[in-house]
Amino acid sequence: MNRRTLIKQMSMALPAAMLAGRLPLQAMAAGLPGEPMMKGPFQPNWSSLAQFSTPSWFRDAKFGIWAHWGPQCQAESGDWYARHMYIEGYRQYNIHLKKYGHPSQFGFKDVINEWKAESWEPDALVELYKRAGAKYFIALANHHDNLDLYDSKYQPHWNSLKVGPRKDLVGGWVKAARNHGLHFGVSVHAAHTWSWMETAQRADKQGPYAGIPYDGKLTKKDGKGTWWEGLDPQELYAQNHALSENSNDNGAIHRQWNWGNGVCPPTAAYCEKFYNRTIDLINKYDPDLVYFDDTALPLWPASDAGLRIAAHFYNRSLKNRKSLEVIINGKILDEQQRKCMVWDIERGHSNAIEPLPWQTDTCIGDWHYDREIYEKKGYKSAKTVIQMLVDIVSKNGNLLLNIPVRGNGTIDEEELKIVDEIGQWMTVNNESIYGTRPWKVFGEGPALANTAPLNEQGFNEGKGKPYTAADIRFATKGDLLFATVMEWPENGKVLIKNLAAGSPHYPGAISKISLAGNDAGLQFSRTADGLEIVFPDRGSFPSYAVPLKIS
Repeated sequence: MNRRTLIKQMSMALPAAMLAGRLPLQAMAAGLPGEPMMKGPFQPNWSSLAQFSTPSWFRDAKFGIWAHWGPQCQAESGDWYARHMYIEGYRQYNIHLKKYGHPSQFGFKDVINEWKAESWEPDALVELYKRAGAKYFIALANHHDNLDLYDSKYQPHWNSLKVGPRKDLVGGWVKAARNHGLHFGVSVHAAHTWSWMETAQRADKQGPYAGIPYDGKLTKKDGKGTWWEGLDPQELYAQNHALSENSNDNGAIHRQWNWGNGVCPPTAAYCEKFYNRTIDLINKYDPDLVYFDDTALPLWPASDAGLRIAAHFYNRSLKNRKSLEVIINGKILDEQQRKCMVWDIERGHSNAIEPLPWQTDTCIGDWHYDREIYEKKGYKSAKTVIQMLVDIVSKNGNLLLNIPVRGNGTIDEEELKIVDEIGQWMTVNNESIYGTRPWKVFGEGPALANTAPLNEQGFNEGKGKPYTAADIRFATKGDLLFATVMEWPENGKVLIKNLAAGSPHYPGAISKISLAGNDAGLQFSRTADGLEIVFPDRGSFPSYAVPLKIS
C-alpha cells in the first residue's frame, strides 16, 4: 500500500477510531490533563500550518552541526544499538554479548546505567563547531530508545538527570550554543519507541539462552534487589502491547514508519505522553528548531499529536518573539506538507533547485559513535563535506552535519582534524556560503549526468560521479555571482559554459573575477564557448571547492 492511499484510508477511518478511543484528536484532547496548546493563528491541521514561512536566519545560515549523542553511544558500536542488540546474530547483538552479557540479563536499561558522560564539555565542543563555520547547533533530546536527555516532567524517572549521566544534557548544550551566538535546536525521535523497541520482546531461537525472553517485558515489580528497583522499565521500553504484524521481519520497521502496513496502533495514552513531553521540552528550552525523525510529523496519521505540537511551536514564536522565527524539520513530505515545515533529506540531496528551503542531514560516520569506523579511518573527509555543502547550497538547501560523540562526551582526534579542516575552508570562503541564494541554474559539469534519485527520505549521497575541475556550482548574493569550481584545475584554467558571451543566464558584462576571500583580480576571457578564467598559483589555497567571485 502506498503512503497516499494509506493516509486517505486512515483519514476516512478517523471517526470510528475516535469512538474506539484510539486517536487523541484535538476535540478529544482538549479535556485531557497535560500541556495546553498555545493559541494563535496556527491550527493543528495541514492547511493552517501551510501559513509557515522559513525565517531568514535559517536561509542565511546554510550550515549546522548536530550532536546525535545519547546512551546508544556508550557501547561505541554504531546506530540503532538499542534495537539491534536484541536481534540474535546481528553485529551489535554479538558485541553486546561480549561486552555486557545476554540481553535477558543485561538489557538496554542497564547500558543507560553504565553511561556517565564523564568528560563532556559542551562549551568547548560548541566553540569548536562555531570555529568550523556552523551557524546553528542541534542536540539530541531523545532517540528511539526513549530516554529523555533533559529535565523531563513527563518522563520523570527515565531522563538523564535521574539515570545515567545525572546531568541536564539539553540544558548544557543550549547554554553553550547561546554563549557562542549559535541558533539552537533539538532533535526528537521518541515517537517511534512503540514499534522500534519491539525487538526487546524477543528471545534467542538457539543456543544456551533459547526461549529465555529479553528484558523488554519487565515491569516495576521485577526490579526488587536490582539497581533499578522502584523504576518501571515499561516507562522506557513502552512494550506493554502486542507485536506489530511481521515484527520478526527486521525490515518491517521501515515499511511501518508511517504508522501503517500492520504496525500495532499506539494508544491514546502513549500519544499524549509524547505530546506532553515535547511541549514541555519546547517550553523549557525555547529552541529555534525542532527536528522530527518522522514521516511528516510525529505519530501522523495515527494521531494529531504532531500537528498540535507544530501549531503550538509556531504560535509560541509569534507570541514570545513577535514573529515566526522557528523551524520544524520533517521527512517524506508531500507538496502541501513542504509548505508547513522545512523538508529534511537524510543522507542525500535534491537533484534540482528546490522552490522552498530544505536541508540535508548527514554524518561523517554513523549516527551514534562507532569505534570500528574510527579504527578503520572510515569518516567522510572534510573535502567530501565541503563539496556536499557547496552542492546543497546551490540548490537552496542547508547542510546539518553530525559529528559522532563518544559515550564519555568527547570526539576523537580524527574527527577533530576533519572539523578543523572544514573550519579552515570556511574561514577563507564563507562569503560564498552564508546569505546566498540559488542562481538561475545550480551547476554544470560531468557530475550532473550521474545523479541518483531519492529513496524514501533520502539515501542518495555518494552515488554520483566524483567531482572534477569541470564541475561548477553557482550561488548569488546581491549583485555577486559565486561559481565554485569543485576541484583545482591541473592546467590552471577553467571554462564556465553557462557564462559564455551572449548567455541568457548572464547577459550583462563581467568587470572583475577574484577568488573568494581575496580581492586580487584574475585574468579571464569571454567567448561563445564560455568564460575562461586563469587561476593563480595554488599556494595555500585548498585544492577543492574553489569559489570564484564574479561581478
